[in-house]
Amino acid sequence: MLITLLFVALLAFYVAWNLGANDVANAMGTSVGSKAVTLKQAIIIAGVLEFTGAVLFGHEVTETLATKIANPALFAATPQILVTGMVTVLISCGVWLQIATSRGLPVSSSHAVVGAIAGFSWVALGVGAIDWASIGLISIGWVLTPLISGAIAALFYSQIKHWILDQPNQVVQLQEWIPWLSTALLGVFGVIVLPSLTEPLTNFVIEQVGFTIPAYDIPLLTGAVAAVGLTIMSWRQLGDKEDKGEILPNPVERLFARFQLLSACFVAFAHGSNDVGNAIAPLAAIVYINRTGSVPTNGITIPLWILILGGAGIVGGLAVWGKKVIATIGENIIALQPSSGFCAELATATTILIASRLGLPVSTSHALVGGVVGIGLVQNIKSIKFQTLKGIAAAWLITIPVSAALSAAIFSIAQILFF
Repeated sequence: MLITLLFVALLAFYVAWNLGANDVANAMGTSVGSKAVTLKQAIIIAGVLEFTGAVLFGHEVTETLATKIANPALFAATPQILVTGMVTVLISCGVWLQIATSRGLPVSSSHAVVGAIAGFSWVALGVGAIDWASIGLISIGWVLTPLISGAIAALFYSQIKHWILDQPNQVVQLQEWIPWLSTALLGVFGVIVLPSLTEPLTNFVIEQVGFTIPAYDIPLLTGAVAAVGLTIMSWRQLGDKEDKGEILPNPVERLFARFQLLSACFVAFAHGSNDVGNAIAPLAAIVYINRTGSVPTNGITIPLWILILGGAGIVGGLAVWGKKVIATIGENIIALQPSSGFCAELATATTILIASRLGLPVSTSHALVGGVVGIGLVQNIKSIKFQTLKGIAAAWLITIPVSAALSAAIFSIAQILFF
């Protein structure tokens, strides 16, 4: 069993590696494409934040996936079949993500996981074991996510273009808009990130100090203070001058570059805390089965070493293979400026936030590509490289069936060999 655990741990690291190579482009692709940061800076920043998010907050999503990745009740009498199924999920997802990454195509790791689960469940228990409702929701999300994100990005960018970029005195206009941009940035990303970050402080105040406060009071206060601080700091930076006393060249785009970098940091942290579960949940379930001899049905404790393994895999994959998908999103759809890249990221976060509240499964990759295309429609439809989009759309369409077929084939071979 120790050899099996080592093998599964390596597989989980392999999936996390491919996850970092493919999905982290969602956080940093537009920032690199708009020249807000260099590729090397992006890899370092995303690496630190992805790892931190995965280790500090990755346990919640991992617990959910480990106990709901397939219906545990169906495998209660045969935990070894579930273990085999988890292994096939890891192999299938890792292989498909690596193929997509090698071609520079941004795909959804969550969709690959769902497809792989469907594939092995079909072979193990029959067609009735597949949650067709979930697959239907994902299919709806595949269509709606890029459309909604594109519409929001187009709205954001058209307003910024009209009120700031197309005005004769851009700096004066931006000064008036900075408080609203700061509030929008920290409002959208704050709702995603701040509740998790401030939860320990809220619990301390309630449990140790004995002061009962609503759960969202501290996140709201933190966000408000941060928005005021960002506004004041941005006003000062906008007025920065060179040694000869002149305003820095293109101060408007320079400020948007800072805003975009901040939004990219939020995306990277949130991605690390959420998507690491796609790689390590099967490992967590197998470790639980090995320790207890039973299938996990409720929340389980995720060992710290598993979270570190997932975080390290994401960072390694990003550093070694991440540049291809980053180039696709940041440079090969449309040419981006910091102002347009910022709008694309803000639209992506807003779309994911809305979908989360509605309980719809969505893909960050789909949302970001939709946002970038929305910007292109406002700028000039001829600026959009539709050949790139065709390849991306094809990869989206086949992610679930390919990962399902891979998983079904691998599980069938495993059944013949071991059962």
